[in-house]
Amino acid sequence: MFIKDKFIKKNKVISLEIFPPNNNMTLKQILDVIDELSIFRPDYISVTYGASGNANNNYTVDIAEYIKEKYTIEAMPHLTCIGSNKEKINEILKLMIKKNLKNVLALRGDLPKDILSDSTNGTDYSYASDLIGHIRGSELPISVAAACYPEGHIEASSLNADIKNLKIKVDRGVDFLITQLFFDNNRFYDFKDKIVKNNINTPITIGIMPVTNVKQIRRIIALSGASIPLKLKTLLDQYENDNKGMFQAGIDYACQQMDELNHLDVNGFHLYVMNKPEIARMIYKNMNW
Repeated sequence: MFIKDKFIKKNKVISLEIFPPNNNMTLKQILDVIDELSIFRPDYISVTYGASGNANNNYTVDIAEYIKEKYTIEAMPHLTCIGSNKEKINEILKLMIKKNLKNVLALRGDLPKDILSDSTNGTDYSYASDLIGHIRGSELPISVAAACYPEGHIEASSLNADIKNLKIKVDRGVDFLITQLFFDNNRFYDFKDKIVKNNINTPITIGIMPVTNVKQIRRIIALSGASIPLKLKTLLDQYENDNKGMFQAGIDYACQQMDELNHLDVNGFHLYVMNKPEIARMIYKNMNW
């Protein structure tokens, strides 16, 4: 099934994001996480392509297939293009079709350390829009999602400039958008107004990341450029040395964010659960709508 069709049939599309095995989690541990998450019957689960450009696409596609086949939950692999070429991308797309995976999140990806920010270093793609155009040009039966940045991409010169880039992506054939995490809902309200004025009416699902670990979130903030409202900053300072307290406070903050956003005409929520089923469990428990 194309995920884009869920946005037509449902008032709110709820999805989860997981990442494949890395130095901290084995494949067996990931499969156990998926088993626990399957209880919530999300509309789909997305599987990341790897951090900092170091991707293991075999795991990504294989795990997505596992989710769909074992649990009959739609799965969406992430696909990054920086440092790649058309031959490799075509190979992955054909593998997805072979495994009955019909949805993909098309991303540029983080720049690997061996690729300079001002050089594509032999890659066939410079931006996510290039990848989106390639997928659409392939005419394969794949629904394409893309990322959007309520506070602007960290490399963009301004939010307005980033929205112009978003418009290019959408015009090349994006079916729905997933926001990068943000903690200040006012930033999203402003962003939504701006994209509507730019004739971007693609369904948007809100990316929510609960702040459950102070050190981890400070690193993520540094990478994403997300702003920290005073209320959240107070919580980070208060629970810096209290992991248990921060976990609960972070869940509460995320649930409040979602409750406020739910009153808007948002199309869904995408939960960055960081491979922690307890995060999903607590958020689902608090969803009263």
